[in-house]
Amino acid sequence: MSTADLVFGACLVLGGGLLLLTLIFDDICGGLLNVVHLGGVDFGGVSPTPVVLGFLAMFGIGGLFGVHSLGVGTGLATLIGAGAGIVGGGVVLGAFKVLAGAESTESFSLQEMVGSSGRVSVGIPANRYGRVLISFAGASHNMGATADTEIPAGRIVNVVGIAGSNLVVESPSVTSSTQGAPSDA
Repeated sequence: MSTADLVFGACLVLGGGLLLLTLIFDDICGGLLNVVHLGGVDFGGVSPTPVVLGFLAMFGIGGLFGVHSLGVGTGLATLIGAGAGIVGGGVVLGAFKVLAGAESTESFSLQEMVGSSGRVSVGIPANRYGRVLISFAGASHNMGATADTEIPAGRIVNVVGIAGSNLVVESPSVTSSTQGAPSDA
């Protein structure tokens, strides 16, 4: 195994492994480049860390490809690796821009859910806790919920209050008779 193999292989393993961890666990390596004082530098809203890691991984792949598949020397393999790294960094930048665009920028409080309706996903025993699936603020939320009466799974419910970090729900028939409000189910 040559020195070139070790360098290109290390770049591939280090860059690819850290990029995978960054993708799975968000930007855990975000502080990595902040040590170098890149400060608030970003690429169109994307942290430089995944882009650099994508470059590093593809540099390793390109270098190994140049040495072993094309049979070129270390210098030319380095240039091939740099070209592959630029392409790889660009692909990662594009992918992370798409992922960043899919994130919700709206935040909300549980209190804002009062008045909305949802479907019971796990039955709610009387004065105990179950789960309710609610579509709110552009996303589906599976929330803990409680009720005064037993509500079976699959039933449509209205959110009437908040109890800690859980929703207080009622069946629309109970809500209609006590508040006179029509169900939006």
